[in-house]
Amino acid sequence: MTDSADSVRDALLVTQPVPDLQLQLLIQLLDRETRSGLPLTLAVPAGVLHGEVIGHESWKAEWARSLRQVEGEGANLLAEFPETVDQGIKEAQTEEDAAFLPRWIHLRDATLVCGGVAPLRLPLWRGRLSDVSGWTLGRPE
Repeated sequence: MTDSADSVRDALLVTQPVPDLQLQLLIQLLDRETRSGLPLTLAVPAGVLHGEVIGHESWKAEWARSLRQVEGEGANLLAEFPETVDQGIKEAQTEEDAAFLPRWIHLRDATLVCGGVAPLRLPLWRGRLSDVSGWTLGRPE
């Protein structure tokens, strides 16, 4: 590769949003303990979001449970959607891919607070870790 190509590549890497490594490791730990959750407050582009951070498997189980309470064929199909996606990813992954840190964060009983609008309550929320610009343990008082 030429020096100018290396410079372009390095510049692109710097400008891409990078998830917080400590938050990624915290989520990875929660992914191993499916019954665990932790109160967390996040700064996201829409405002401040707080709730209980849970692992991916817990999020999938709660997603499925909430949709199974809804009647109809479509609800049953959607209840299995995250598991179906995960199976497709696992089939396409190599052993090297499996070592990646989490790129998504999941909250249960979340509240989004944004300026001048009533807080929005969300039973389940999923977002990109690279969109989190700050975080703290606990919820606002």
